[in-house]
Amino acid sequence: MSADDGEPGLKLDAYLPYRLSVASNAVSGLIARAYQDRFGLTIPQWRLMCVLADEGAMTQGQIVTRTFMDKVTVSRAAQGLAGRRLIARSEHHADGRSHVLSLTAEGRRLFGEIAPLALAYEAALISGLAPEEVSLLRRLLGRLQTAATALAGEGEPPPIG
Repeated sequence: MSADDGEPGLKLDAYLPYRLSVASNAVSGLIARAYQDRFGLTIPQWRLMCVLADEGAMTQGQIVTRTFMDKVTVSRAAQGLAGRRLIARSEHHADGRSHVLSLTAEGRRLFGEIAPLALAYEAALISGLAPEEVSLLRRLLGRLQTAATALAGEGEPPPIG
């Protein structure tokens, strides 16, 4: 529907998926420059390292599920990190086609160096928000992610009108 027929049209700056994407890109771009310039890491590599630091050893498939990154992105990130000896690959005892990824000692050291910087960026980004606003934002983002996952599982877009 358009503004011409009296119905409200899509206004990009008011469209929540667009605003979320733009905000995410702005934050990711800011942080990506710091990780790339100082540590030679891409955002997917950093996310992979964070997941392994947080969750412990995982398969690439588990990382795909946990991060919502596609298989190719995870595979490339893992290859780059393995090449720098920041992660190790080992055989999956239950599935010979799969590998388990884990941080190496060097990967844990680098993660320990970067994590305070990541937290400082987060603190700077939310410094203009009250603690209850940050808490609300976290809850709302979680609910939006849950709703998006549920909608994706339905396989069809929601009905129009």
